[in-house]
Amino acid sequence: MPAAHHLDPRLLAAFVAVAEELHFTRAAARLYVAQQALSRDVRRLERELGTELFVRTTRQVTLTADGERLLPPARRVLQAQDELLAAFGQARPLLVDLNSPGLATGRRVLLRARELAPEHELMARYESGLTGAAAELLAGRLDASFGRFAGLEPALRARLDHQLVRYEPMAVVLPEDHALAELPRVPLSALAGTTVYAGAGNPRTPEWTDLAHRLFAGRGIAVAPPAPLAVGVEEFQRLMAKTGHPVLAVVGFPALPHTVVRPLVDPVPLSPVSLVWRAGAAHPALAAVRRAAAELAAAEGWLRRPENGWIPAIDESIISVHH
Repeated sequence: MPAAHHLDPRLLAAFVAVAEELHFTRAAARLYVAQQALSRDVRRLERELGTELFVRTTRQVTLTADGERLLPPARRVLQAQDELLAAFGQARPLLVDLNSPGLATGRRVLLRARELAPEHELMARYESGLTGAAAELLAGRLDASFGRFAGLEPALRARLDHQLVRYEPMAVVLPEDHALAELPRVPLSALAGTTVYAGAGNPRTPEWTDLAHRLFAGRGIAVAPPAPLAVGVEEFQRLMAKTGHPVLAVVGFPALPHTVVRPLVDPVPLSPVSLVWRAGAAHPALAAVRRAAAELAAAEGWLRRPENGWIPAIDESIISVHH
């Protein structure tokens, strides 16, 4: 691969996007450019380097040996460019998905990260679920999110990285006149024979529905069938009142009028919450978010598990590999 006297970072960004997506249409969407313009930039880079970087067929795109060789230094160049711009206050905002307004874990991490990196702009987004956010992470339209990493499809996990932040105790949201609402804590056995809403049918949160299925298996608890997606507090309350189903949640779920939130016990089910970002992401403020998550986890004991704590076996295996 002959040396080039100068390489436009835009061309390297086009190359890296295609190399990571292995799909020109997805890479173009990630960079907010037309596919034709992206293809033109890749061809120009290949001409300047005097080599082919991709093998293109009608069925797939793969890296050549020179493409594999170029990818690591190209990523380093783009990271250095981000760091240079950040040093002069020109880094783009870091976009952090907090899932839903009112959930505490991601919000507290974001607030602490802003304290650690006041020179950067860290902005909140709300994508409702990690599966929905994963597509935005891979497209470069989000920088970080929170959720159950093990609940993602393996193909998604392979293109993302994560840091375990918290084992969040789970709870159930009940109408205030429900028979179990008087209990300070609800044993899982008390839900036997009932149907619990856990987001079935919501394409943005299948990792949460999967967690419910694993928790309820063998306990006589049914997951409520798909229902129309309720957007906003009023619609959520209306559908909850209409069906009468308890709702699976976490202990920090924000209180709603005419409902109560009760922790689940015997065992204590835990939702493993990870900070998740695209593999190879290089935004200079991401390190502050990771540090904030680690600090809070240590200070608040977020990674301590009660003796009777429960998480799914698949989460246990993935956590043991990464930690």
